[in-house]
Amino acid sequence: MTIPSLKYTLLTACLTLSLAAFAQDKKDPKVPSATTPEKTQEPQKGNIAEEIEVVRPYKPILAEAVKLRRNPTLDDNKPFKPQLTYNITGKKLELNANIAQLKAQKLAAEQVDTLTNNYLKIGAGNFNTGLGELYINNGKDEALQVGMFIKHVSQSGSLDKQQYSNQQASVFGKSILDKFSVSGKLTYDRRSTFLYGFNPLLPPPSTLSPPKQRYNIFDLEGELVNNTTEDLNQFNYAVKLNGYLFNNYYSAREKSVALSGYVNKAFNKFNLGVATSVDLTGTKDSLSLTNNILRVNPYAKFKGNGFVLNVGLNFVQEFGTFSRLNLLPAVSVEIPIAPEYAILFGGISGDVIKTNFRDLSNENPYLNDRLEIKNAIEKMNFYGGVKGNAGSGLGFKAMASYKTIENLPLFVNNTTNVNRFDLIYDGGSSHILGLDGELNLRASDVLTLTGKVQFTNYNLATEHEAWFKPGLKLSSNVNAQITKKIMLNAEILFSGDSYAKSPSLQSETIVIDGFADLSAGAEYRFNKKIGLYLNANNIFAKSYQQYLYYPKLGFNVFGGFNFSF
Repeated sequence: MTIPSLKYTLLTACLTLSLAAFAQDKKDPKVPSATTPEKTQEPQKGNIAEEIEVVRPYKPILAEAVKLRRNPTLDDNKPFKPQLTYNITGKKLELNANIAQLKAQKLAAEQVDTLTNNYLKIGAGNFNTGLGELYINNGKDEALQVGMFIKHVSQSGSLDKQQYSNQQASVFGKSILDKFSVSGKLTYDRRSTFLYGFNPLLPPPSTLSPPKQRYNIFDLEGELVNNTTEDLNQFNYAVKLNGYLFNNYYSAREKSVALSGYVNKAFNKFNLGVATSVDLTGTKDSLSLTNNILRVNPYAKFKGNGFVLNVGLNFVQEFGTFSRLNLLPAVSVEIPIAPEYAILFGGISGDVIKTNFRDLSNENPYLNDRLEIKNAIEKMNFYGGVKGNAGSGLGFKAMASYKTIENLPLFVNNTTNVNRFDLIYDGGSSHILGLDGELNLRASDVLTLTGKVQFTNYNLATEHEAWFKPGLKLSSNVNAQITKKIMLNAEILFSGDSYAKSPSLQSETIVIDGFADLSAGAEYRFNKKIGLYLNANNIFAKSYQQYLYYPKLGFNVFGGFNFSF
């Protein structure tokens, strides 16, 4: 072997021994650590010594028992990692930082009470008082209402023929169609009394019985009016027909037909319209006459910022037995001083006040059989006041007025038959100053109170006093529901002094004292259908008189039952 070959042979042998020694330092992952021998080999000459770590299972010995705890740890702190499942929904994310508006919670359905649409009331009391009322209706229907009622009341006092009775019967109906509503009513009214008033200072007539008086009225009404909508520029219209037949126990007869209507068109803040009516009346007493009136009232209404102005004229043409044309004002304004609480109002108006037998008999049933018929003219009426409400339970109205009336009608006793009343007129212009006040209080569902006061001062042209017209009137009514079964009510009527023209001496004035009439009542409901009631009238037991020589009944009580079905 040559020297170069020997040199390469020795170098190859050294590299082989180095690789073998390096392979022993590394752990074989395929061989478990428990089978690895536990002795350390001495490094061979010419190799680098390394420490080899042997890993095998732990085998405790008795000497290590002191390391154990006497009491075992009961806490199990083994972490728990649940397997969560996520579902991604398409809900929109609200990025608005403002407070979201609360949604109203739906109320539970309330139990609807069973309503009764028929009613019967029966009663009796002292002074031979008899009372009966019957109401019949078709029931709850939003589009159609049909019904009828019958009433009867009668009383008789201690004086000769001091009797009074009243009977009423009526049928009515109303239909609500798509664009308009139609309603109608037919009524019969019968009132009977005796002319029992005589001068108590004179001996009563022994041979003459008080004569009888009776009034019969057939009244018919019909109306057509358009239904309101949300359109602010809506065209509104209405037509009304009224007619009646009147007669009394003697020769007085009266028939009348009146047709009235209006049209109105809104233009934003403006309203333009016209109201018109024609009233045809024929009267037959000792004389026959026709009393017809035609009215035309064009107007313009403007609603501005803080006020409502209505400007118009009232053309009134009287024709028939008498003919006269009147041009009268019709202007009014409203100014809210506290929105939804108080409104100032005022205006100037005028009209013709029609005189007819029907209205006169309602005011005074002791009329003579011969009356002079004239229409009064309200030439000017200045008025103003405030109205409104203080919350939902209190409403009020206060008004002052100053009127100028021509031919003011007044009642006076007939000079021959003092138990009959004639109709006279204050010639020229009468000036009337009035103060009126109204109050409506609803404290709760338990208590309600209404009150009205009227003060009037008359300054007449030819007459000394406004005969049988008191200067002060006051009325008030209270209703209280003590429990669900007990209800109480009370009413007071106060009238100041009035004056009558003496039938014997026309220049003499007789003072009729004022009076206060207090009434009270109570009702007990056994259930929703049956109840008992008791009423007491003229509790102060004062035999006052509204018209001269006609005293009212004293203290009277009546009661009975009512039935709903």
